[in-house]
Amino acid sequence: MKGIVFNLLEGVVRRDYGDDTWDDLLDAASVEGAYTSLGSYPDQEMGQLVMAAAQALKLPPEQILHWFGRQAMPLLAERYPIFFTPHRSARPFLLTLNDIIHPEVNKLYPGASTPVFDFDSNSDEVLVMGYRSQRKLCALALGFIEGAADYYRETVSFEHPLCMHRGDEKCLFQLRFIASHTEP
Repeated sequence: MKGIVFNLLEGVVRRDYGDDTWDDLLDAASVEGAYTSLGSYPDQEMGQLVMAAAQALKLPPEQILHWFGRQAMPLLAERYPIFFTPHRSARPFLLTLNDIIHPEVNKLYPGASTPVFDFDSNSDEVLVMGYRSQRKLCALALGFIEGAADYYRETVSFEHPLCMHRGDEKCLFQLRFIASHTEP
């Protein structure tokens, strides 16, 4: 996993819980924690950090991943506004993941293993989004989706009828976005 993901986790933990909490998580996870954005680190380290947070907060790991994704989106928007500013809502933003955002991620962070999404955007009301990743971090993906909706001042309701954790070949998200009537 690329260091940028660890940097984002560190950023949201320090912002929301303080420096000592980040240091405590590193100790509990038995990881060094010196992550550079361009570096590559074992996926296992992220798992250890998530498990340490889950134990400390007495929450399921999926809830930690979901929280992380949602809270990390403002940091991503701040660091990479070029991906966000061309869009007025989360739906068109998400539709750029495979064609614009992930190819750019792979340029910026060579060796990154990005998930693959497929979309059915035939309905104006529901965006059907498929998610495939060897990491099976669908909770993180859903957090990022909610974070994108927050960024565009929308709410999103979602159903998750298929999940790799339940033996399906991919996760399937059915997303409905509702604008809040204010401009981003």
